[in-house]
Amino acid sequence: MDKYKKLISNTFIFAIGTFSSKVLVFLLMPLYTRVLTTGDMGIVDLIVPTANLIIPIVSVGISNGIIRFGLDRSVRKSDVFSTGIITVAGGYLLFLLLRPLLLKIPIISEYSLLIYLYVLTSCLRSLCSQFVRAKEYVKLYAFDGVLSTIMVILFNILFLVVFKLGITGYVLATILSDLFSSVFLFTIASLGKYIRFRGLDWQVFGSMLKFCLPLLPTTIFWWITNASDRYLVTFMINEQANGLLGIAYKIPTMIILVSGIFSDAWQMSAITESERPGQESFFSNVFNAYQSMIFIAASGLILFCKLITKIFASPAFYESWQYMPFLIMATTFSCFVTFLGSIYMVEKKSMLTLMTTAAGAVINIVLNFMLIPLWGVNGATFASFISYFVVFCLRALNTRRFIKLHWNVPKVAFNLLILLTQTLVILNLETGWVWIEALLCLFMIAVNFKMLLLNLRRFLSRR
Repeated sequence: MDKYKKLISNTFIFAIGTFSSKVLVFLLMPLYTRVLTTGDMGIVDLIVPTANLIIPIVSVGISNGIIRFGLDRSVRKSDVFSTGIITVAGGYLLFLLLRPLLLKIPIISEYSLLIYLYVLTSCLRSLCSQFVRAKEYVKLYAFDGVLSTIMVILFNILFLVVFKLGITGYVLATILSDLFSSVFLFTIASLGKYIRFRGLDWQVFGSMLKFCLPLLPTTIFWWITNASDRYLVTFMINEQANGLLGIAYKIPTMIILVSGIFSDAWQMSAITESERPGQESFFSNVFNAYQSMIFIAASGLILFCKLITKIFASPAFYESWQYMPFLIMATTFSCFVTFLGSIYMVEKKSMLTLMTTAAGAVINIVLNFMLIPLWGVNGATFASFISYFVVFCLRALNTRRFIKLHWNVPKVAFNLLILLTQTLVILNLETGWVWIEALLCLFMIAVNFKMLLLNLRRFLSRR
């Protein structure tokens, strides 16, 4: 199959699982904001980021190695999956020994058992799902996304509405959903036959760890960029402010939805097409269409962020809309950063991933301490935007050493200017802002639609 058609086909299949997992869970926001208080949401938005920091540390980020080496036709799949199991098991045993340290962390110490279960089930699900994707069982991967979403919804209703378990119920719903997904994938894909400790190729084991280890501090730096503001807002302002920030973060996930529909399929195409003719043209065409799509989605979300918040959040959380525009811009550039990161993955340049991510994390921390006292919560959101933008610029320049993407720099700058204008308008005008926002959004569509349509036609016309 032509590489463009394969990318579109896989994107469509992954869209089924991604759409369900992002949109349907997003629809739970009215339930969360009515069942949980702003303080509860503030605590939840400390527990989950803490667990998400621990997960890649415990697993040594082995899921990155599974997808990268699992798609390599010269490597036995049993060596890849067995390496993943050994790594996760060893990391989790060490993590169990560190529970006394976790108990000393304020606020989340009473939820330490939940965090341990959350980390375990998440690691298992990531191990199984990434291996299934590496085996190119794309339909099974997508179906698991749908099934997992259904389980999350059912468990949330059961634990939050029926049993009224509050914060515990919120976290437990994800734990049980991940556990169910792991068992489902392991059984249906017959993953047991890929477990082979005797005769394991230790060279593959070493190569996978060598690839993943630089990504471990990278993950920590990404966590700093993504989640440090939650902690700083909590301690520099209060839990209620963090609760509002947590709800504000859920709207930009709609951009992650647009990106995620395609990113899983793109990773597979980027790796499998890495040594074939036309690689530079392929990457450039895809990126141009991708950035047009993301900019249009971001503009639309800024236009409708007040309305979306009013529909999906309770009145107590309505003011969270004012923290969304800069978060939407941050998420936009995080999508571009992820795309450029696929070039590092193809070239196995984990250290460059680490260096660029570290720069973003340092900038984020410094700006958070400087801007939160001045601008409150929006100081944190602006810091996130600037840090992602800097990482994007660094990677845009650095990746040209490997693949020279052909993209229109003035156009990207102009798109950014439109988003900035939309943000300033919606944050500063109390009346008349709707018409200005609508015009700017239409302008964004006009500027990018031709490029999006041109590349879509190019993809569909390939034989």
